[in-house]
Amino acid sequence: MLVAQKDIEVRYAETDQMGVVYHANYLVWMEIGRTSLIEEMGFKYTDMEEEGILAPVMDINISYKSPAKYGDAVTVHTWIDHYDGLRTHYGYEILLADGKIAATGLSKHVCVKKDNFRPVLIRKHFPEWHEACEKYKKLSDMQETRS
Repeated sequence: MLVAQKDIEVRYAETDQMGVVYHANYLVWMEIGRTSLIEEMGFKYTDMEEEGILAPVMDINISYKSPAKYGDAVTVHTWIDHYDGLRTHYGYEILLADGKIAATGLSKHVCVKKDNFRPVLIRKHFPEWHEACEKYKKLSDMQETRS
């Protein structure tokens, strides 16, 4: 399993009136982490988009654990939590500098044709991407217990 790490310094504009990071900014950080992971795998979203394929979010979930504040440094860890050739689920852990978990998350995506939003099989349209996802995805619970 490949885990990408992306460091982010919390900017003042990302905080709310309480002085903590506004909850929606974690979505942005998750996107930054996802893009970083895809680039570490050797790909870019723009390459897929140039082929007329998009990867919209189908579902997203965030659990907030400890607040991040202005001036804090956070690290976004991102991995492929699930991949089946059609859907890709990305897992996230956002850590504060002291190692505390600020948030965890999961986003679910499906690749679709840009012109009609019909799903496409990644393994058929992007075999190299498919191979990388298979190689770097999280092992299933069954596989992890055998390792």
